[in-house]
Amino acid sequence: QVQLVESGGGLVQAGGSLRLSCAASGIIFSINDMGWYRQAPGKQRELVADISSGGSTNYADSVKGRFTISRDNAKNMVYLQMNSLKPEDTAVYYCKARYRYQYWGQGTQVTVSS
Repeated sequence: QVQLVESGGGLVQAGGSLRLSCAASGIIFSINDMGWYRQAPGKQRELVADISSGGSTNYADSVKGRFTISRDNAKNMVYLQMNSLKPEDTAVYYCKARYRYQYWGQGTQVTVSS
């Protein structure tokens, strides 16, 4: 059974930082491309950042220079370090794994107050 469990969300003031974690099980983690997505109320889910099985990264323009995605294949973990947070970063953040199939976590709420 595949499980992706996000953690690390919460309430933070603008300018602050959070580190999201996603623990994966039930998949061969090292061959999966991993990604972080977010969905704000009334908006579509959007890509925040992803990291390939080989370690290549890609970021949405809105988070470049502020967010960093990383992975630890030994621990089956993917992380999203979020710095200089803005109120517009407020959303539910989801972890996704993709190889032949794609799997989603349940999400973790991030709220940035102004």
